[in-house]
This record gives sequence, structure tokens and C-alpha cells, in this order.
Amino acid sequence: MSNGGDETTILGIDPGTATTGYGIVSRAGNGDVSLLECGVIRTSSREELAVRIREIFEEIRDLTDRFSPRVVSVEDVFQGKNVRSALTLGHARGAILLAASLAEADIAEYTPRQIKKAVAGTGSATKDQVGFMVMKQLRLQSQPSPHDAADGVAAALCHCLMGDFPK
Repeated sequence: MSNGGDETTILGIDPGTATTGYGIVSRAGNGDVSLLECGVIRTSSREELAVRIREIFEEIRDLTDRFSPRVVSVEDVFQGKNVRSALTLGHARGAILLAASLAEADIAEYTPRQIKKAVAGTGSATKDQVGFMVMKQLRLQSQPSPHDAADGVAAALCHCLMGDFPK
């Protein structure tokens, strides 16, 4: 039984090869959630894919080293129209999953629709709606910016709302 003081750190990630959004939240035993940090990892399109993937891996490793998340909540690949984009995104997700695994964090994967539904109440929410609901749920002064950072926070919040936690 929780005494209300137990906290779980969750790293949420919205993967991308150009911009990967992230959000780190702390969930108290009583269910209260607070934002610790959010931002984006940017890579240059002028770099080779292997270099970009390494940069994403290294940045995620830095986040896991600094925050020691118990859970890494990652947006899953959605069925897109462009197969090449989906494959490239898969490389970024692989680097993220490897970094999370090496940090010995539990990995939770949610579809974009699941994340939007958990955070905004509808699976077809816009990026603005998701950002607004992230701001409201975490009692922030403004929406995390850019949208990729808000999406990373939303992935973490999704796990807070849908994931398994010790009783």
C-alpha cells in the first residue's frame, strides 16, 4: 500500500529523426503529477542518418542518467502513408528503446491515438489541444513549446493515466 510519498519518474518521448520531443514527469504515490523538464532533441538533416541516430541515443542516455526514470513511455510508430518515413522513424525509436533498456527502465509504448485520448479525451485531438491539456493537467503557466516537447510530456502523462504502478 502506498504512503503517498512514493514517486515514480517517467520519461515520455515523441520520437523523430529531425526533432524528438521529451518530457520528464514525477508521479507521486497519491497520483499527483509534476513536470520536471521538457524539451527537444534536434538533429541536422545535413548529417548522415547514422550520426543522427547516435545523437538521439546519446541525448536519451543523458536524460536517463540524469533522471533515472522507472518508465520510458514512447509513442509507437503509426501507420503512415510514407513507408520510408516510417522506416526512418523506426531507426530513431530503436535508439530510444536501446537507451531505455540500457538504463533498465520499464518501456511502455502507446499509439498517438492512445496518447491523445488519455490526455485530451479524444484520439483525434490536435497538437494545440494536446498542448493545452498538458498545460491544464500539470497546472503550468503556458504550454510546453514546441509542440514536440508537449507531445513528449503527453506520452509521459499517458502512462500516468493508463500505466501500471505499484499499489
